[in-house]
Amino acid sequence: MNIKERLNRILSTLPNGVQLVAVSKFHPAERLQEAYDAGQRIFGESRPQEMVAKYDVLPKDIEWHMIGHLQTNKVKYIAPFVTMISSVDSDRLIEEIEKQAAKNNRTIDILLEVHVAQEETKSGWSEEELRAYLASGILNNMAHVRVRGVMTIASNTDDESVVRRDFETIRRIFNELKPQFGDAFDTLSIGMSDDYPIALEYDSTMVRIGTAIFGQREY
Repeated sequence: MNIKERLNRILSTLPNGVQLVAVSKFHPAERLQEAYDAGQRIFGESRPQEMVAKYDVLPKDIEWHMIGHLQTNKVKYIAPFVTMISSVDSDRLIEEIEKQAAKNNRTIDILLEVHVAQEETKSGWSEEELRAYLASGILNNMAHVRVRGVMTIASNTDDESVVRRDFETIRRIFNELKPQFGDAFDTLSIGMSDDYPIALEYDSTMVRIGTAIFGQREY
């Protein structure tokens, strides 16, 4: 099965209104071009330098999503063109995105990454940290950052009940925060290749799928 066939098979399982981020990290630009030719326009990368290299050679109507942990000193490399940064996990990172977006006269969409999984290794705000930050009102002064929603990565486990608990928690947080931000706060980014069918049951509006489209990573 080629990329176009795999892509179409996944798209056929997604309800209307659910966006597919094709996780293209570690795959060469030629394979992204195949997905692009099949109609895919949103691609997710985890390393700024790799994203920049692909941006330079691929069509300019692609929406680039930064999906991996982003160091503040790397924001400047992607700020001129990135569509969404979906792994925003600290106040320092938000401040740097605001600074670099302003320099480029742009508004950059972000997702707040919330840590709900059992593993300590997962990044993201705790619910308490995030609520305290939002209560501070600092975000209100940032004209070049638009908070579109929240993202989380569920626990890496074969126990489906744990995954469901994680998704239920992030859905609750999303629904509780939505009135604070209004209509622009419309993205609940949960679900990857292995667990996206479950994520859809919990109202995911954006899934991140790589292996099921591109096959195993090329390092």
